[in-house]
Amino acid sequence: MSISAKPATLDQIVPMRELYREEMNCQIVHNSLHIRAGWALEYLLDANGVTAGYGSILIAGPWDGTRTAFEFYVLPTYRSRAFDLFSCLLAEGCATAMEVQSNDVLITVMLYAFAHNIASEKIVFAEGLTTAYTLPGATLHRLDHMPAEYTLELDGVIAASGGILFHYNKPYGDIYMNVEEPYRRRGIGAYLVQELKRICREMGSIPCARCSPDNIASRKTLQKAGLVPYAHMLTGSLS
Repeated sequence: MSISAKPATLDQIVPMRELYREEMNCQIVHNSLHIRAGWALEYLLDANGVTAGYGSILIAGPWDGTRTAFEFYVLPTYRSRAFDLFSCLLAEGCATAMEVQSNDVLITVMLYAFAHNIASEKIVFAEGLTTAYTLPGATLHRLDHMPAEYTLELDGVIAASGGILFHYNKPYGDIYMNVEEPYRRRGIGAYLVQELKRICREMGSIPCARCSPDNIASRKTLQKAGLVPYAHMLTGSLS
């Protein structure tokens, strides 16, 4: 079987990206990078003259100075040749690194087969359960210039802030928050995340979140608010 990777446009890979998103069925952290002008190079994967899949490599933004493979999809019929197709993608794209979402099974297998110095950059969380915490004296205020950003006041003083990002694949909304130092370890973060989850659902989106693996306080807060860990954002170097 003749296998190759060829440069492509985003429009050419869109139909297969829809299949990819359907298979993932979750928040795809790097989903929006394809539409940021000049950030990603797209490739069609060919097997005996038939399109077998696609691959994508980052070259700009935080990945400036690298060529980082971050998305790889192969139609089920051709997955028995996944290693060969991925080798072609790496060679054609002159890839130097990888960054993958660990619940994307196919590219995670490629990461452990081809990369070294593998590490986790982020833990990804999904909606798990609905909590019902109360916080006497707390008031949530939406910032007028940011439709999904809020402050939490406790007895008239801003104790925390947070919001929801919507530049990931629909219908997912990524929750973030920060609690001011004097108000930490009092359950305020979990209450704020709970309320941001509620707002996210009311806006027709599905709550999710991310945090650094070594940020134990954030990990505990997200879990206390009913979010559950389900993936890592993994990085690796290529020889």
